[in-house]
Amino acid sequence: MAENARPVLLQSSPHIVSPVNSRTLMGHVLISLAPASVFGVVVFGLPALANILVGAATAAAAETLFRLATKQDNRIGDLSAIVTGLLLALVIPPTTPLWMTALGSAFAVIVAKEFFGGLGANVFNPALIGRAFLLMSFPAALTTWARPLSIPGADGVTGPTPLYFLKLGGGVSDVGTDLAALGLSSSPDYWPTIKTLFWGNHGGSTGETSILLVLAGGVYLLLTKTIDWRAPAAMVAGAVLAALPAGLDPLFTVLSGGLLFGAVFMATDYVSAPVTPAGKLIFGFGAGIITVLIRKWGVYPEGVTYGILIMNAVTPFLNRLLQKKYGFVPKKRAGK
Repeated sequence: MAENARPVLLQSSPHIVSPVNSRTLMGHVLISLAPASVFGVVVFGLPALANILVGAATAAAAETLFRLATKQDNRIGDLSAIVTGLLLALVIPPTTPLWMTALGSAFAVIVAKEFFGGLGANVFNPALIGRAFLLMSFPAALTTWARPLSIPGADGVTGPTPLYFLKLGGGVSDVGTDLAALGLSSSPDYWPTIKTLFWGNHGGSTGETSILLVLAGGVYLLLTKTIDWRAPAAMVAGAVLAALPAGLDPLFTVLSGGLLFGAVFMATDYVSAPVTPAGKLIFGFGAGIITVLIRKWGVYPEGVTYGILIMNAVTPFLNRLLQKKYGFVPKKRAGK
């Protein structure tokens, strides 16, 4: 090593590079996503199931074909591509045309992951890159939301999400008054609306609506030590602190949209998030603030995708600024 050379701090966790360890970690993620996935199919029906299957299958096929074309080892067994495809399907509307889901899934795996070197080398969260690509390319399809099947006349009809309703100028207490449009509590009271958001029987992305099941998945990942608590907690804290001066209701801010889903399943990504405890806190806090700023003043009602992706870009800086020490050499005592 040259005298002036500096050791390179790996952005990814040291154990995720191994396909065996990755298979274990990704297996835990798949288990944690199962409740929200099943709930999404129950609430939105066969279109949600079709998108989930297409997203996962396309991601697996895209990775296999790309690595075959570039004469690399087949790593489908590490399950990372399947997790990417599933996550993408869960953060887009269940009404998204299947060919768009397939396109976004392939883009996420090939461009956001394999072009950077494959597992452990990507800078940005692949699933969120896929969603951002679809949102920029097909904004109408990505902002068209299905009503739950339990709402009368919901079959084949779409309507706004709670966040979109507020973006149009409604208040939190008004969200519960428009049952036909949102599928929320018909009571104008605040707490019935919050309760409906918590259980998840309302319009939104396939896997983001039920806060209860998202939290259940997060608890499972914490108990299995698959994720660290710092980034999700900091993202929620950042969103709450930003919501207060922005004139937004903090509880509604946390429970609506995909904030908690992003905090649990996206901000905890081993590769695209910082490796140090302090870095994780800064990462989550920044993502929460950016999310609220976009919700308040941005064109789109939701800002989780860009909040996390922007902080992904900051991750290498945080890793260098707050480097993790893996050992040290004790100082020699001065001779008497």
